[in-house]
Amino acid sequence: MKVNSYRTNTCGELTIEDLGKKVTLSGFVSTIRDHGGVMFLDLRDHAGVTQVVVHDEEMLKGVSKETVIKVTGEVIKRDEETINTKLLTGEIEIKVDTLEILSPKAKTLPFEIDGVNEVNEEVRLKYRYLDMRSKKISRNMRLRSDVLHYLRNKMYDLGFMEVQTPILTVSSPEGARDFVVPSRKFKGKFYALPQAPQIYKELLMVGGVDKYFQIAPCFRDEDSRKDRTLEFYQLDFEMSYVNEDDVLEIGEEIFYDVFTNFSNKEVSPRPFRRITYKESMDTYGTDKPDLRNPLVIKDATEVLKNTTFNPFKNSIIKVIVVDDIGSKPNSWFNEIVDFASSIGMPGIGYITLMEDGSLKGPIDKFLSDEERKSLIEEFNMKTNSVMFFIANKRLSHARNFAGQIRDELGRKLDLIDKNKLELCIIKDFPMFELDEKTNKYKFCHNPFSKPYEEHKDYENHNMDDILAYQYDFVCNGNEVASGAIRNTDLDSLVKGFEMVGYTKEEVEKRFNSLFTAFKYGVPPHGGMAPGLDRILMLILDEANLREVQSFPASASGADQMMGSPSTLTDEQLSELGIKFEEEE
Repeated sequence: MKVNSYRTNTCGELTIEDLGKKVTLSGFVSTIRDHGGVMFLDLRDHAGVTQVVVHDEEMLKGVSKETVIKVTGEVIKRDEETINTKLLTGEIEIKVDTLEILSPKAKTLPFEIDGVNEVNEEVRLKYRYLDMRSKKISRNMRLRSDVLHYLRNKMYDLGFMEVQTPILTVSSPEGARDFVVPSRKFKGKFYALPQAPQIYKELLMVGGVDKYFQIAPCFRDEDSRKDRTLEFYQLDFEMSYVNEDDVLEIGEEIFYDVFTNFSNKEVSPRPFRRITYKESMDTYGTDKPDLRNPLVIKDATEVLKNTTFNPFKNSIIKVIVVDDIGSKPNSWFNEIVDFASSIGMPGIGYITLMEDGSLKGPIDKFLSDEERKSLIEEFNMKTNSVMFFIANKRLSHARNFAGQIRDELGRKLDLIDKNKLELCIIKDFPMFELDEKTNKYKFCHNPFSKPYEEHKDYENHNMDDILAYQYDFVCNGNEVASGAIRNTDLDSLVKGFEMVGYTKEEVEKRFNSLFTAFKYGVPPHGGMAPGLDRILMLILDEANLREVQSFPASASGADQMMGSPSTLTDEQLSELGIKFEEEE
């Protein structure tokens, strides 16, 4: 099929079935090899690579690696010794009749396209348009396109309507810092880029849009991490007249179908395991558990309540039992101690159950006979089992440290099956959590979430005990979606904000559109937002979210390719009514 005047075929589709055909290909020159006057070129485009043969060296004047050319010639069979079985086009080559240079000779590249994985990330991102010519980034971008296409069709098939919501909106206290945009027309006022389309999708429900979705860009002025950048995308959707189970079932279908269609890994069967927030924190030390790791955390606070060991006194004590590792050398255990120190733990204790039933380890001498017996029986220790102890005065710290030790043990012991995608749903999140830096309560999840019916009279409950219809989807230790059933009771919504320090007047001013709209009738509704970038990271086994985005900023948040963030001219600043004060 003719694509256009520059090519009749792509560089990734011709096979032995096409022998004798006259074809035209266009692309980048990937390699040039001189075999005694006969020149072999690998021609590359978005679809693949085809070898072309040039017998007239004059044709190659002005051609270098990465020059864009167009060739016309006959499809012929390669010599047997040059067949490349790794390529679809590996049995054929093009005997070139004509060659046309479509761009000036390419200048020397800042890095080799085929060796891009060894190049510093800052350099790769500065020249991202070259980076994306590599097999890896080209593959990642193609997969992203395919997944987005699939998800859009999926949502249409499920009866959802696609709606685009504004990018310029109003600043909203949703947990992260907003990116703000000064207004030229309304001097002294600012737009904000949406952290998520939260208010808009709820207003769509008020407007009678029963089932909405969009591929939504989200902006958060936060420090970049491997799994978060300043701009990211999510499959945002909301549904009216639903309960929590209705939304979770849709989420399960989306995740199961996209992973089974685009990954060769074993995917958790539906329905996914549902774990309460408390159970997750107690058992795995995190609300993002990697269920591929079989190790679990147990609580030994009661067993050791009368301990005389000072680091354990008046502390929350967590333990992790690992079978059959007691014979590991001291150096192995020293590495665990060093890791504990690196994450801020003052130390980590451990004991080994010996063949004679005795315990051996740095803290054994601090245990009473009764404590030894209780630890062995309570936590089912076997010969050669090792028990690790994590203690802290604060429950949150004890959980967090134990979770990190569990992860490190799973990694060091190679317990993680990398051929699995283990999904689960974390639910029953607390509505509020204590910020230990300020010693004040804040929203744990989403301020617009509906509290449990029995907890909606907030003032009659301990703030730590108030639960909400909030949920996360988690895969292999990554949060891949977050959502909630929304609170449509305005009095309750205000009360929730008041619990974390806002006044009723502040809330109604900040969310005036929502408060006004809800007074005209609002269906019960809920939804969630699967993170597209993290889904792609898991499918592609990428550890860095920037590898699955087209033009990401660097880890610092700067974009050296485009030169952003940049300064504005004095004229631009004047138009916006902005003046910088000189630092003293």
